[in-house]
Amino acid sequence: MNHDTGSALNILLAEDDPLDVQLTLAALAEHPLASKVIVVRDGVEVLDYLYRRGAFASRPAGNPILVLLDLKMPRVNGLEVLKIIKADPQLKVIPVVILSSSRETPDLVECYQHGVNAYVVKPVEYGEFVKAVRQLGIFWAGINEAPPPLSGAAPTRPETEAANPAVTPPPPAAGP
Repeated sequence: MNHDTGSALNILLAEDDPLDVQLTLAALAEHPLASKVIVVRDGVEVLDYLYRRGAFASRPAGNPILVLLDLKMPRVNGLEVLKIIKADPQLKVIPVVILSSSRETPDLVECYQHGVNAYVVKPVEYGEFVKAVRQLGIFWAGINEAPPPLSGAAPTRPETEAANPAVTPPPPAAGP
């Protein structure tokens, strides 16, 4: 298996429930396949991380090997984050797994229509939750071949997303 992506093997966990964060981190720690799990609490923080702005402006370049994304998050929900990721040519190759308590068919269908790689309903029972997250980590960080970094410009959001005032577009790339 070759994970030479030119950057650390990081997983981005987007979850606003502290207990779910704790359980997810514990499950992923059982099989430490990623270099680091970065935890963000809402959709704005996800986008700030991916676009290297705000608190993440100085983070090293490179995309995570996986985004674990909750649907029901404050400020910008998981579905809107998914749409932005999958509309961006530099970000759309990142595997995104929805990890949500929602079993609603419309949520499931809409996520797949917008390019989610997997949709996992969070099991209610502790042992089942840990098992599900552990299996996700093993597959996406250990078995799956991560996409290579794309050459070219930094990620930029399409103009159609600029209508959401909670999400500010990244600064323009410096010209030659």
